[in-house]
Amino acid sequence: MADTSGLRPSVPLMGVEEEYFLVDPRTREVVPYGDEVAAKAAEELGDLVSRELGRYQVETKTPPCGTFGELHGELRRLRTVVATAAESLGTRTAAVGTVPFGAPVPMPVTDNPRCAKQLRNYRGLVDEHVICAAHVHVEVPDRDRAVLVSNHLRPWLPHLIALSANSPFFCGRDTGYASWRHTMWQRWPVAGPPPYFSSYDAYEQLLTVLTDSGTLPDRRTLFWDIRPSSRYPTVEVRAADVPVTAEESALLALLVRALTVTALRAVERGDPGPELSAELLRAACWRAARDGLRGARMDPRTGLLSPADGLVPSLLHHIGPALEETGDRETVVALLRRLAACGTGADRQRAVHARRGSLLDVVDALVTCSPAVGLR
Repeated sequence: MADTSGLRPSVPLMGVEEEYFLVDPRTREVVPYGDEVAAKAAEELGDLVSRELGRYQVETKTPPCGTFGELHGELRRLRTVVATAAESLGTRTAAVGTVPFGAPVPMPVTDNPRCAKQLRNYRGLVDEHVICAAHVHVEVPDRDRAVLVSNHLRPWLPHLIALSANSPFFCGRDTGYASWRHTMWQRWPVAGPPPYFSSYDAYEQLLTVLTDSGTLPDRRTLFWDIRPSSRYPTVEVRAADVPVTAEESALLALLVRALTVTALRAVERGDPGPELSAELLRAACWRAARDGLRGARMDPRTGLLSPADGLVPSLLHHIGPALEETGDRETVVALLRRLAACGTGADRQRAVHARRGSLLDVVDALVTCSPAVGLR
């Protein structure tokens, strides 16, 4: 249970789901030990760790947290337990959006009815679904407001994609993208930026059609970058690659919470959110995935693409009052400065490759024997 005793009443709780690859320390290729590692880690973590669609991965879920320190501590703990479980079984964990080295396709699928149903429905998409993401949950009062909050969050998806980019390599080659995971994900039928919704009823109507038509096997298989959670009283933001470090994941959560608080205040004033062009927003997300922090952003005032020089300042300007409200301004500014100085996960992976000349070295740098290990 989260300790919320020092939290202001208006500050929502937050949580993070992270996915990690399992890597053979000798070959540096991913290995299908997800069932075994999840079971071993569950001896300590219980339902905070689980299997994923693919057997190359495991997933962790933090409990609801109120502060950066609490969330960062939980992320470190989860990463440590999973890494220890993996090591006891002869494998390692790596926090990275795509598989840098090897030939992981077709992906072995976890043996349970839901995964089997997804395989029947999506076929070759599942074979190539070798990606790891981070999902941020932020508490919202109800689903009606969660849908309107989504409208306000949509313009900021390119910022989150650029800041979290951590997947430049795939299957032994440099893709030329900062987030190849984001690009792979766009092939799925209900993925990418969500539509604009006038109300929760409009959201429900579309979801019913998608489910009844067989496009979605079930309501949990809704893969938009933002959605009301099907299981928790939260809005869930799913746009990010899994970051290299627990610290970066906690920063991502603070940014998403501040964006959500900003959106909630606008909704309370009767503002349903900007109706941005879906085509321009998708293009901005693509540019952010290709170029990372050097890419394009969506200007929320005009709905047009613009250069990324002001990406971080524009985000801080937008969420500044919310950061004051949550007490996170100093932490966020310091962590964003650190990120700007050392680069995203994609930048650091490429730097390792440039220095050492081999993707084996990139995998070695990514392997997380402890939550403190990052790219060096």
